[in-house]
Amino acid sequence: MKIGRKALLVLGAVVIVAAVVVVGVLYSRQAGDRADLNNRLDRAQTLLLGLTGSKNSLEDQLTSAQSSLDESSAKFPESVESIEYGEYLFEIAADCNVNLDSLTFPKPVASTVGGVACSVVSLTLPVTGTLENIFKFIDTIRTDDRFASTNVKTINMNIGGSKATITLDIYGYKG
Repeated sequence: MKIGRKALLVLGAVVIVAAVVVVGVLYSRQAGDRADLNNRLDRAQTLLLGLTGSKNSLEDQLTSAQSSLDESSAKFPESVESIEYGEYLFEIAADCNVNLDSLTFPKPVASTVGGVACSVVSLTLPVTGTLENIFKFIDTIRTDDRFASTNVKTINMNIGGSKATITLDIYGYKG
């Protein structure tokens, strides 16, 4: 069987057209895939920028929180040493011209304040002196850096004003 020249040309043209169509379809698919990948890449880059900003913000918050924790921890003693605080209290009493009638230190009690584990020593301080000096003593305890972790809970004074019983809590940080 002999194929004519025209038939070969038509067959060749059909093969070329088929090849062009196949190449066109493949190119179209790849162009669609490329556009889809570019869109996904753009979204990922936008998300990355947002996440990077969030990460930086969270790192700043962490640094601030760590600094605040360190600052707060510095105000709270690791443990409440009765000898030291006893000396401080007698020193302040002498400076304020009041008599600290007695001082006993109970064992520290474990407590949690604002989610932070700490030890608490509750003291009852019976003092005698003038009304002005008793108030000076209380104010000194409240403002003295050595008592930064102290909370004055109650103050009971007799009617004459020369005797007072001061109840306070000293907090120690359990780090």
